[in-house]
Amino acid sequence: MLNTCASLLDELAEAPLDLAPTRYGLVTACDGGLLEVSGLNAPVGALCEVSHGFAPLTAEVIGFRNGRSLLMLLGDTVMLRPGARVRTRGQPGMIPVGESYLGRAVDGSGQPIDGGPPLHARALWPAGGKRAGALDRSPVREPFDTGVRALNALTTFGVGQRIGIMAGSGVGKSVLLDMIATGAEAEIIIVGLIGERAREVSDFVERHMQGNRRARTAVVAVPADHAPNLRLRGAMLATSLAEHFRAQGRQVLLIMDSLTRVAHAGREIALLLGEPGAARGYPPSALATITKLVERAGNSAASGGSITGLYTVLADGDSQDDPVVDTARAILDGHIVLSRDLAQRGQYPAIDIAASLSRVMADIAPSRHLELARQFRALTASYEANRDLVLMGAYRPGADAQLDRAIAMHEQLVAFLAQPARSRVTLEASQAALAELLSDAA
Repeated sequence: MLNTCASLLDELAEAPLDLAPTRYGLVTACDGGLLEVSGLNAPVGALCEVSHGFAPLTAEVIGFRNGRSLLMLLGDTVMLRPGARVRTRGQPGMIPVGESYLGRAVDGSGQPIDGGPPLHARALWPAGGKRAGALDRSPVREPFDTGVRALNALTTFGVGQRIGIMAGSGVGKSVLLDMIATGAEAEIIIVGLIGERAREVSDFVERHMQGNRRARTAVVAVPADHAPNLRLRGAMLATSLAEHFRAQGRQVLLIMDSLTRVAHAGREIALLLGEPGAARGYPPSALATITKLVERAGNSAASGGSITGLYTVLADGDSQDDPVVDTARAILDGHIVLSRDLAQRGQYPAIDIAASLSRVMADIAPSRHLELARQFRALTASYEANRDLVLMGAYRPGADAQLDRAIAMHEQLVAFLAQPARSRVTLEASQAALAELLSDAA
């Protein structure tokens, strides 16, 4: 307790004294969660405090029109009244970051949700990140161990790569993400649970904020029932934390579940501001939000640190042509596609190897491993393309040598792709198992 008080006093002593008069604005209109405020001179992205006689509300400036500022509340509009005073709070466009987030679970505004004491982070980081030149990003050269045999062997990923897990609802994205979070090795793990169920948040925190991993893990959780701008701030906070640690030369694993909920939040805000919908109702700014977040991950040539980004992408209606899926697939360095058909057959994880891809595997895997992975993909694709003929008995053995081999090895191939939840298979063990499987059947 004394240490906590001492740190608070030190922080107050170091804080600059601001003697400038405080300006405030007045609420003139409220339409849902959108406020119009007169007399407030605050930039877009600034956090404001709305005083209305009870506990103050927090709002964010999202635009301005006809001399009035447009704000969106981070909470409900209950008890809000006309003429309420609005004051700016903190430093606009900056987010507190630092070591104090490690071992903690916070919401989108950085407030603890784990029952612990308040955080006092002194370092500030731009909410939109520090933009670097294209040549400031060093290439991916080291393999990244996911702990999942099928991914390690057939779609080998690298440190600093941006990876997407794409599937419809209920196919196993979150469980596969949980397996990778358990099996992957990284100095710092930043988890952003954006727009997901509150039950999943509590389950994730209970499983992963234990033991030695707790001291190097930070969780930013904003469930689906929170305001859209708070969900966006949660995604930016998680990414800013990862950038802060990368700037220190550390190896960071950034997990975000899910990128689609971030796009949904951007869509709500854009439509509220009157931006027209384009691709299936998504305004251009909503899809641009995905690109801005993903491009902030990667390797840093200046510090030597890295951010390995792992993002889930919900395919609405199981459509791989969904605008969010298509945008994410185009900007990511690799993607894992989960198939509902495979899941219904009882295969877990239900990874569609033919549709999954790692764009850096050719740069980090030896030639022998690449050849074995290619053979495995060819056998799997050959069987799936002729599955109906084989099941109906319409195929005559001997007509296609590769299909004959795929039929003979089918059970072994499926067993190789399957893996119990929360189990871990190292990268070396995965590559050895692939070599053994195909060499024995040769």
